[in-house]
Amino acid sequence: MAVRDPLSRLQWLVFALVGAVFTTVYIPQPVLRQQFGVGEGAASLTVSAVVLGIALANLPFGALADRFPIRPILLTGGLLVTAAGLAAALAPTLPLLVAARFIQGLFIPSLTTCLAAYLARVMPDERLNVVMGAYVSATVVGGLSGRLLGGFLLPAAHWRWAFFAAAALLLGATLAAYAGLPPEADHGHAAQEPARFRDVLFRHDLFRLYCVGGGAFFVFSSVFNYLPFYLHGAPFHWSTRAVTLLYLSYVVGVVIGPLAGRLSNRVGNGTAMVLGALVLGAGLAVTLIPEGWAVALALGLVCAGFFTLHASAAGALNRKLSAGRGRANAFYVLFYYLGGAAGITLSGHAYHLAGWHGVVALGAFALLVPLSTGAFEMRAMRSVG
Repeated sequence: MAVRDPLSRLQWLVFALVGAVFTTVYIPQPVLRQQFGVGEGAASLTVSAVVLGIALANLPFGALADRFPIRPILLTGGLLVTAAGLAAALAPTLPLLVAARFIQGLFIPSLTTCLAAYLARVMPDERLNVVMGAYVSATVVGGLSGRLLGGFLLPAAHWRWAFFAAAALLLGATLAAYAGLPPEADHGHAAQEPARFRDVLFRHDLFRLYCVGGGAFFVFSSVFNYLPFYLHGAPFHWSTRAVTLLYLSYVVGVVIGPLAGRLSNRVGNGTAMVLGALVLGAGLAVTLIPEGWAVALALGLVCAGFFTLHASAAGALNRKLSAGRGRANAFYVLFYYLGGAAGITLSGHAYHLAGWHGVVALGAFALLVPLSTGAFEMRAMRSVG
């Protein structure tokens, strides 16, 4: 009991911090589209700018996580992300808002990549899949909170207060984590973890898992960035508030994250990935039914499939590592957000050319990556067994 309580407390601290981080990331683009009078692509820059910043900063923070204690990195990064959030709230123009969001993205890896490496280092192997599932669930809570905060709890005209509230939440979570996370027993990680970037990038078993994260988020980001525009138009004509309520499907991910970790422990990470890809593909197909109930069901399936993929891939990655955890997690998150940025960009073109059907077709093609990787992991497990 004395061992379990500190681990549980650590998980809650990380859950709160990661949830607060992702609350700052996702403000519904339709709200900003209305306020600034811009199109879908320009409004989506407020998220893709964050994604770009994360992609650029992940590798440097991954190296830092392998060399230095986490808590000072966490505190500095959290304060800077909070300050940039306040700047976003006060931004008078969309370009300045996008610039502030880009700065947030540059320092978010200090609160995500570094923490993932920290968990992989301090958690026992038998709990790592479940812990990484809980970490993924925190991203769900944050994504849901950000969208509800900006599109439902506060009127669209008061979107700036959503940024203020998110900044306050992040500041509190950062200070709590800094005070509550235990110092690591040995800070000499450079000597203990000599892996170089190329060592963890060109390992085929790790590279495939990076691509799973990127492919899964490619599809997920496409769905949740362009489905609102589809639902605002014919044949639905839903209001912003009605569309925002659909983000409650994120709640599925809160449950699925830890369950996916337990499923991976039971049937193997590869099987869990295959199941996740199939469920996510089924969700895409159901969105083509032009009925409100079908859209709600589809989003539940999309969330269940995506978070199963994400949790099983992250758990598999960290279980394979004995060195270079910070660098490997940095590559995973880099591929993850590059996949998301590619999904937002390419699906924008697909939406322009073929509407929602184009987005679905592109997403189905991208799902071949996690599906084939899961099948490969299944075969590898059988050969070992």
